[in-house]
Amino acid sequence: MKTVLAVDDDNVNLATTREVLSGTYKVILVKKGQQALSYLENGECDVILLDINMPEMDGFEVMRRIRQMDKCKDIPVIFLTGDTDSETEARCFKEGAIDFIAKPFVPAVMLHRIGRILELDELRRGLANRLEQKIREVSDIKSRTGRDALTGLWNREYTEDAVNSMLQSGTGGAVMMIDMDNFKLINDNYGHIAGDKTLKMFADTLREYSVEGDVLCRIGGDEFVVFVKGTPSNSELSRRAADIISDICRKIGECGFETDTSVSIGIAKTPDDGTDFASLYNSADKALYYVKQNGKNSYHFFSDRLAAESDRSGHIIDIKYLREIMNREDGGNGSYQLEFDSFHHVYNFIRRFVERGHKDVQILLFTINGENGGEPEEEELEQAVGLLEQAIFTCLRRSDISTRYSGRQVVVILMDVTTENCDMVRERITENFGKLYPDGKVTLECGIASL
Repeated sequence: MKTVLAVDDDNVNLATTREVLSGTYKVILVKKGQQALSYLENGECDVILLDINMPEMDGFEVMRRIRQMDKCKDIPVIFLTGDTDSETEARCFKEGAIDFIAKPFVPAVMLHRIGRILELDELRRGLANRLEQKIREVSDIKSRTGRDALTGLWNREYTEDAVNSMLQSGTGGAVMMIDMDNFKLINDNYGHIAGDKTLKMFADTLREYSVEGDVLCRIGGDEFVVFVKGTPSNSELSRRAADIISDICRKIGECGFETDTSVSIGIAKTPDDGTDFASLYNSADKALYYVKQNGKNSYHFFSDRLAAESDRSGHIIDIKYLREIMNREDGGNGSYQLEFDSFHHVYNFIRRFVERGHKDVQILLFTINGENGGEPEEEELEQAVGLLEQAIFTCLRRSDISTRYSGRQVVVILMDVTTENCDMVRERITENFGKLYPDGKVTLECGIASL
């Protein structure tokens, strides 16, 4: 049985309403607007009969408050009024009423209007439910067609639409174009099943390093795109890129592939590198090409290339001047210290040199930990890393290279050094660090590997 909520301050009108409707509907009677609102907070009804002229709160105010209640905003409302002028009638519809009934009531008219309105409302709800179901079905179909069949990531078409939609709404972001180096050798040497498993692993790794709002896409083959929503800093993007490269290379190594497969990443950010997907993609692709041409297995920001080119564009130099600036010496006799981005490229150059010349090159990774393996305080950590860099700089030769990898790690490359001599260098750096940092609030750990 449908429920009718009748709101009227006149006892006679309420009694008449009960008498007319009680045989067909469940009837709830209240005398004030606030009572009606209190009932609707927890109770339910299918239609509301609402008197306009009531003390304390008139029907129009009650109507506005009902429409502010999420659960009640679609309940049909019929105004009850003794005013039959066109102005009152127009206001009733303007306030959102579905109909109005003039007083005094004609029982047959009241029953007919309520019945018709409930019938139309049931039809409306049915159509709304069917529309919602169709929208879900279309959304599911679109979602399935927008997915890459192998990896489950979004495809190019969906990603372009999604990214452009976010950018047009004022959201910033960055595009990371990610490519596997020498992936074709996995397919050629180990078969396409192994290649497909590698691509799935690649996609799963991207998911591991994604956050809410990211759009992960497989462009095709071994090319992937990640759109990072918001305003990520260069340091955030650098950390994520370095972690992705490191983790994927580790997993490829665990598979036992002897293909020298690695990962290269190009990065472009809004608004400087582009304001839509196509321009960001193009910029990230150029940054990726830069990595490919400079040793692979690294990442590069498109803006870094533009800044460097812009800085040099106003200077016309001759070969003599070029030789002078390339040979210009830095001060001191310690190790050559680089930013991590530059360190990547130098590392790859050294790797090529080692492969051709069969030289001994060692890598040391120094990590600062808190006491008993805990996390050191931020100020203490910064001081300790600074002193560690100082210890490294003073202990090594000019042919050695070092870089700060993170807030607690420093990487060192020792040129033309055997594993036995490497241990001696490690001990010398550790001893020097202990002298510079005698407080003992942090501990120093060192890992060693041959290049």
